[in-house]
Amino acid sequence: MSALLEVSGVSKSFDGFKAIDNLSFSIGEVELRAVIGPNGAGKTTFMDLVTGKTRPDSGTIRYGSLSRSLTGMSEARIAQAGIGRKFQKPTVFEDQTVVENLVMALKSPRNPFSVLIRRPPQRDRAATLAEQIGLDDALDRRAGELSHGQKQWLEIGMLLAQEPRVLLVDEPAAGMTTAEREKTTQMLVDAARTRAVVVIEHDMDFVRRLNCRVTVLHEGCVLAEGPLDHVCADPRVIDVYLGRDDDA
Repeated sequence: MSALLEVSGVSKSFDGFKAIDNLSFSIGEVELRAVIGPNGAGKTTFMDLVTGKTRPDSGTIRYGSLSRSLTGMSEARIAQAGIGRKFQKPTVFEDQTVVENLVMALKSPRNPFSVLIRRPPQRDRAATLAEQIGLDDALDRRAGELSHGQKQWLEIGMLLAQEPRVLLVDEPAAGMTTAEREKTTQMLVDAARTRAVVVIEHDMDFVRRLNCRVTVLHEGCVLAEGPLDHVCADPRVIDVYLGRDDDA
């Protein structure tokens, strides 16, 4: 499997604190990956580095078949290149309807003339996306009226509308009902059939449902990697993240 995103020897410090320490790992072109680890492990900083919000002190981040360097590229250029990010708190246009949110997010020419002549196809594409994210019966509802879980789905749909090759998702299951979590799991699994999807998550039950390769971060570097049962059996992961259930 060829790597779509490759992080090599990346380090990043903030006021003397090393948030990322010689981090190296890669994500395949079509892959679902979960990234777990204790608070302060470097998970958010990793996403900041990949998306250009933060610059690495050293190391390289390469992306795509030509292995272009993301270092030095702006956040906007990285997004345009095909890397999308969903933050933990859903960010949608609450005064706009579901379909309006999706239409605004669609990857298409951004000029007044193109909007005028492409409006019906855009709504059709938005309706197809709404069906994929389970909101096809809420097209004309204002986003502000949706439940927390539905807003999460809408934001995922808005990112999918951009046709990203890499989708970074931060704690998508937080605050969801059991039914919403099950639907979110399927949504991410489906999305990963055609792109790379990286999920940062603390909920181990949710990670297990994803049934994917897991990377454990600790103190800014990879502590363990592999199937969930494999990393959960690693004594180092137990010590720093999962904890022990010792009777003595």
